Amino acid sequence: MHQVGPLEGFTVGVTAARRADELGALLERRGAQVMHAPALRIVPLADDGELLDATRALLDHAPDTVVATTAIGFRGWVEAADGWGLGEELRAVLGGAELLARGPKVRGAVRAAGLTEEWSPPSESMAEVLERMLADGVSGRRVAVQLHGEPLPGFVESLRAGGAEVVGVPVYRWLPPEDIGPVDRLVDAVLARAVDAVTFTSAPAAASLLERAGERGVRDELLAALGHEVLAACVGPVTALPLTAHDVPVVRPERFRLGPLVQVLCRELPARAPVLPVGGHRLEIRGHAVVVDGEPRPVPPAGMALLRVLARRPGWVVSRADLLRALPGTGRDEHAVETAVARLRSALGSPRLVQTVVKRGYRLAFDPHNGHDADTGGSPADTGTPDADRRRDG
Repeated sequence: MHQVGPLEGFTVGVTAARRADELGALLERRGAQVMHAPALRIVPLADDGELLDATRALLDHAPDTVVATTAIGFRGWVEAADGWGLGEELRAVLGGAELLARGPKVRGAVRAAGLTEEWSPPSESMAEVLERMLADGVSGRRVAVQLHGEPLPGFVESLRAGGAEVVGVPVYRWLPPEDIGPVDRLVDAVLARAVDAVTFTSAPAAASLLERAGERGVRDELLAALGHEVLAACVGPVTALPLTAHDVPVVRPERFRLGPLVQVLCRELPARAPVLPVGGHRLEIRGHAVVVDGEPRPVPPAGMALLRVLARRPGWVVSRADLLRALPGTGRDEHAVETAVARLRSALGSPRLVQTVVKRGYRLAFDPHNGHDADTGGSPADTGTPDADRRRDG
């Protein structure tokens, strides 16, 4: 039997510009379909005049403290300086300053540049860096902070309030993507609930997606989808800020890495999938597929739309009119429901899983005694209950 991957049957949107291929490969290896939509592009460091100006300012007036926040940013800064012929001068200035590295990956980049950090927090937390700096005192000190395209909420403001002169070093800048088409397609997919989750690895990417939805006049609808049916997965708390500012619930790993982010999805998405005992089988209803007794079965979009409606109250009859309203892009012909049901039965591998109730509609052959109990609502005396329907079917 085919081994079901933890993300098989789910579709995941990827908004990352940097390391998008790596994240996509991790997701696909676990069975997910991936929808790539880079929400940003990065200005190359060597082409960024702002970084060159900031570097020259530090060479002219050396800092007392340097805070390195990301490994790729620090490496890129030093490499860009080498390309400008300023590498040795920059290393000398950094070597003469108190150098703080946010976490082990940044520490590795610092040492690879031939430098030594004075301190690095085990938690990789900027809050812990700030706490140490304020405890040591920053009044009158010139502090260079390597920015990394994401907001550092309260960090710079707190240093300035403590009396420090803060110089921001923009190691890379985010700009909107040159091709907005993939972002629009992802927005449409979220609105249609055609993706099960969207991943965010930077706060600017999250902000960019919301901004594009706002430009199209659908931001509220996008937030509503992310607030309920579509899971928002962020690599860390800073990345999540543009979403949590709008009360969007997010999931994130304890360690701010791509691997743990994928592990969170592997845990959260299957946990959100309804599992029902139907017609002597175990049905797990995923995004675009159904796992029947441990075997994944792809289901067409129309079939999935019907199945989700039937599964909301398993065993209850749903009228053809209600099912027709659930079908994507159909008119008023109820024959479309019959066609979609036929294809759904074929996809599930058994026509008996979806029952026809003559002159009334369709229902799942729900069997709560053959699995876990499910909440069907109502009361046994209600004429719409499965027991009453079974008596009618005789």
